[in-house]
Amino acid sequence: MNCCCQYKSREEIFSQDNIDLGLIKAVLEKYRGDKGNLITVLQEAQEVYGYLPLSVLKHIADVFELKPAQVYGVATFYTQFRLTPVGKYLILLCQGTACHVNGSERIETVLLEELKIKPGETTADGLFTLSNVACLGCCSLAPVMMINGQAYGPLTTDRAVKIIKDLKAREISEGGEPA
Repeated sequence: MNCCCQYKSREEIFSQDNIDLGLIKAVLEKYRGDKGNLITVLQEAQEVYGYLPLSVLKHIADVFELKPAQVYGVATFYTQFRLTPVGKYLILLCQGTACHVNGSERIETVLLEELKIKPGETTADGLFTLSNVACLGCCSLAPVMMINGQAYGPLTTDRAVKIIKDLKAREISEGGEPA
């Protein structure tokens, strides 16, 4: 019987990207031999690359003498870690109780329409990624979103869209059309 499925080996899956692993050499040297610092290593690697490429996870596993599945399991368990690149502007939209009761669902709807993406996706031009989060700790600004660490709130649907349009306009004025 012929199978129509294409299977990739673990090595093919974990080495499919072309990433400079030398960028995290200092991080790995700093924590080498201390498997208890895996989360810290993943955090620092994500700071370097902006996300955690699979080849980086494999490299970390090799250095710490762990199975790639163990490192991947940690990286996928914690929501702070990303396995795909994010846009230049990472939008964290609070869905906590205060934000929810003050209209965060309406804010999400207009942002998704404006950006033409689904939650967790990045726009085609690579500028924006929208992620819903449980709480940003800015309840007095509800509903609130954070873009690259800057809090915006209290939001209305119009204000949320204006913020996005202003960022797009800034990108165009600073360097031509967004990529």
